[in-house]
Amino acid sequence: MLGLPPPLVDASAGRGVCMMSTSWRDKQRPDLVNFIATFLATNLYRLNFLSLSPDFLFNNGGLSVAFIFETDWLPEREAAVFSRVNTLKRQFKYLYVVVVVRSAEQNESFNQSYFKYDMELGCPTFVPVCDPEMGFEKIVRIAHARGVCKQKDLVTAMGIEREQAVQCMDAFLRVLTSIPGIDSHDANALAQAIGSIEAIAKASKEFILENTDLSTEKAERIVRFFRDPQYFLSPKIN
Repeated sequence: MLGLPPPLVDASAGRGVCMMSTSWRDKQRPDLVNFIATFLATNLYRLNFLSLSPDFLFNNGGLSVAFIFETDWLPEREAAVFSRVNTLKRQFKYLYVVVVVRSAEQNESFNQSYFKYDMELGCPTFVPVCDPEMGFEKIVRIAHARGVCKQKDLVTAMGIEREQAVQCMDAFLRVLTSIPGIDSHDANALAQAIGSIEAIAKASKEFILENTDLSTEKAERIVRFFRDPQYFLSPKIN
C-alpha cells in the first residue's frame, strides 16, 4: 500500500488544474495513478486526462508548467527520452524532467546520458528521484512554487499600476483645480462623467452641463481655460 505524502504547506494556495497525458497514464501501474489522483485531490488540484505531448501539464496561478515523468530510467530508452526533451523544451517555457533512478547503477547511467546528449544545465531542469511517489510529489511542489511566484508577480504589478493610477489622478486633479473656481469635487465629477484631460478640453459647455452638476459659470470657465490662450495666461484671482 502506497503511503500518501503530506499536503502542501498552504493547500489553499495550490488550487489549479493538472492535466495528465492519457498515453502516459496507460503505461503506468493503476496504484500509482490512484496515488497521483488522491495526492492531487488532497492539494485541491483538479485532474483531467487529455492527449498531451508532455506527461503532465499544470496550470497554477495562470502559469503553465510542463513535465516529463520517467518513472523508471532505462538506458535503452535514452535516445528517445532526450529527443523528446529537446522537442518539448522548444514548446514550453517552463519544462521539468523528473527521472526515477532506483539504484547507483541507474544514476550513473543517467548521468552519462545527460552529458552524452549535451544537455544545457537548467534548460530544462532535470530532477532525479528515488521512486515515482517522491517524483510526483516533487512535480506538484514545483508547479505550486511556480504558481505562487506568478501570483506574487501579479500582485506586485497590480501594486505598481495602482500607484501609477493614483499619481495620474493627482496630476489630473492638480490641472483641473488650477482653473479658477474649480474644486476637487468638480474635478472628480468631470473625471467620472467625461474622463481624461484631453476629453474635457474638447468638451463643449453644453456637454459639461448635461453630464455633471457643475454650474453654467464653471462650465464656461473650463471651456475658456482650454480654448482661450489669453484667459489661460492671464493672472487669476480665486
